[in-house]
Amino acid sequence: MFQLGAVTYNVLKDWDLETLIVKLEQAGFAAVELRTEHKHGVEPSISKEQREQVKARFAKSKVRLLSYGSTCEFHAADPAVRQKNVDVAKSFIDLAHDTGAWGVKVRPNGFPPGVSREQTIQNIAASLRQCGDYAARMGVEVWVEVHGKETQEPAVCAAIMKATTHQAVGLCWNSNPTDVVNGSVKQNFDLLKPWIRHCHINELAGPYPYRELFKLLQEHRYDRYTLCEAQESKEPERFLRWYRALWTELNRPCG
Repeated sequence: MFQLGAVTYNVLKDWDLETLIVKLEQAGFAAVELRTEHKHGVEPSISKEQREQVKARFAKSKVRLLSYGSTCEFHAADPAVRQKNVDVAKSFIDLAHDTGAWGVKVRPNGFPPGVSREQTIQNIAASLRQCGDYAARMGVEVWVEVHGKETQEPAVCAAIMKATTHQAVGLCWNSNPTDVVNGSVKQNFDLLKPWIRHCHINELAGPYPYRELFKLLQEHRYDRYTLCEAQESKEPERFLRWYRALWTELNRPCG
């Protein structure tokens, strides 16, 4: 039910837009998340004409422009810093709207000193509601990455989502070691599944229980994408072909 895509972090970070579209098509990848500051160059700073060109190029390809991987963070103690990140997130939402992308990825990145966890969660949620209101008007979603020291704990992300309660805001499952309890991700998947809208996967040959994760996604009827977010390779084209083959095996329908 779900398909394979890739984040340009890090295997694709040095490919321009045309190269990454062609290479992903050849490797059988269905979608891409363009992470900010990579060679593709698709950023909020590009012009209206350039946005139209990006949208048209993806429309001609077999690869969906799925999302933008921003580094916007909302956990800072200083409200001015949080607002600056909200404003940048809105610029990515504009870019997503103009180029036909579905979502914008944002993230928490830890708990700042001198502020309680409860207050930080409320600060993050307030910023996410601002982003969600703006995104909803644009037909775009905001995906909060399960990310950051301590904030990647599934219980923290669940608390953030409960405090946010916005239809346009969901979670990006990030395949972190902290998901795993006694060799299984089921406990934390069940905790977060009401909000899962997006999914990053990494080293499929590692210890993370991907076969179980894929089974849980199947059972949840997750029908979006799982995106490769792996370390760079000296042979990126070969890596992508290998990755898709392993993903296909791990994702065999489970009876």
